Amino acid sequence: MSGASAAAASLGGVAAAAPRRRDRPNVVVIVVDTLRADHVYGNRARTPNMDALARDGLRFTRMFPEAMPTVPARNSILLGRRIFPFRGWHGHRGMPKEPGWSPLGGPGETFTSVLRRNGYWTSYVTDNPFLGYAPGYTRLRRSFDRFERTGGQAGGEGRGVSDRELRHWLHPAIEDSESRERLRKFLGNADRYHHDERRSFAARVFRDATALLDVANRNRPFAMVVDTFEPHEPWTPPRRYIALYGDPDYRGREPSKPYYAPASRYLSDGQRGRLLGRMRALYAAEVTMTDRWLGVFLDRLHKLRLDRDTIIVLTSDHGFLLGDHGWTGKSPTQLHPALIRVPLTIVHPEGRRRGDATRFFAQTHDIAPTILSMAGVRAPRQMNGTDLSPLLGGRRPSGRSYAYGGYTNAFYIRTDRWALSGDNRGRGLRLYDLAHDPRERRDVASTNPAKARALLRVVRRRAGGRLPFYPSAG
Repeated sequence: MSGASAAAASLGGVAAAAPRRRDRPNVVVIVVDTLRADHVYGNRARTPNMDALARDGLRFTRMFPEAMPTVPARNSILLGRRIFPFRGWHGHRGMPKEPGWSPLGGPGETFTSVLRRNGYWTSYVTDNPFLGYAPGYTRLRRSFDRFERTGGQAGGEGRGVSDRELRHWLHPAIEDSESRERLRKFLGNADRYHHDERRSFAARVFRDATALLDVANRNRPFAMVVDTFEPHEPWTPPRRYIALYGDPDYRGREPSKPYYAPASRYLSDGQRGRLLGRMRALYAAEVTMTDRWLGVFLDRLHKLRLDRDTIIVLTSDHGFLLGDHGWTGKSPTQLHPALIRVPLTIVHPEGRRRGDATRFFAQTHDIAPTILSMAGVRAPRQMNGTDLSPLLGGRRPSGRSYAYGGYTNAFYIRTDRWALSGDNRGRGLRLYDLAHDPRERRDVASTNPAKARALLRVVRRRAGGRLPFYPSAG
């Protein structure tokens, strides 16, 4: 299902657009959900189109979302300010009852609304079940000239799903009533894309965005956000993609939806190696399929020659644990790079820093002020992210010697030397010496308590005091 809304001239605090200034660059922001950096900048998945963006732009090898997961990260991207810690949080209709899951409030402060007030035509294309459908995001959806949403993994009932199809994608080790119903609904909405990838969620989003490019081209300068929920699990990719990564002799039921738990809790010693390997193959297959449909969109952008005057940003909200540190899924107790390190690539239309990489600590709330700076538009005072655009000119932004942020009731901080995480009360602290333990396998908090406490104080000072903890959340 696809829908569109043309925003009124002034709605929800978004003022009527100023006259268009065609000398300003267009903006395209691509958000790919659940995308590990090591599957884009590493060799764990084939991503030729994301690789092409990296060759054309500047890639950030230390990009850590300051607020996670799905909704907090997108609020951070759109608003350009820190969302973590989640002070004053309470539950909202249509969202999980977890800290940070809150609508962003009035849409007038998003970078897209700022651009619209400065003459940009704006659009958002997504299958994200929260930004696309949750009641709390109605005003945001109306703040764009065009908002295109397509039915995604959640919501509705989709077509009927046979027990045979359900059993194929539901491994016995991950089978319970909740997983069964979640996967049944997913498969109903997925329309058997494992047989025809044109029906996949990524294909739907990028096809909608490709069609909208022709409209945007007539309304330059434009700002477009393309937000795909794939490769969020469950993973049900076509066999030809799985064959790129998986054991050709695998004949079992597929572990398409891992638990968010230690693998040892639900996989026996005999199962663990094979099933974790299969999960990695399914995930990599979904990443590659998503990249293939991103390529359809980028091909159209190049055919229209829009790449010559368009800023392109590629990023994600978080990664996913695939047996890393003994876990699968997402867990606030496991804030390691597999979960909290994501790609960020910025392509300058003039090719500045083309093919280069930087180790500057980047975070999600930096994206909005960076885009506005590159577009020659003043950022609102509320945006407290760092403008990364000086890096495109070979200069270093004003200092940032660490990255910090959090996920529900937990925090992390990372410096060149140290990585600390724990719950917001300061309990369960885990400290890793990255100089001697880059894979974060040895917790040294007990032997370096002063360093752990010092880093926790940095987080509290920057966050404005003790961090909130919500014991009844979840």
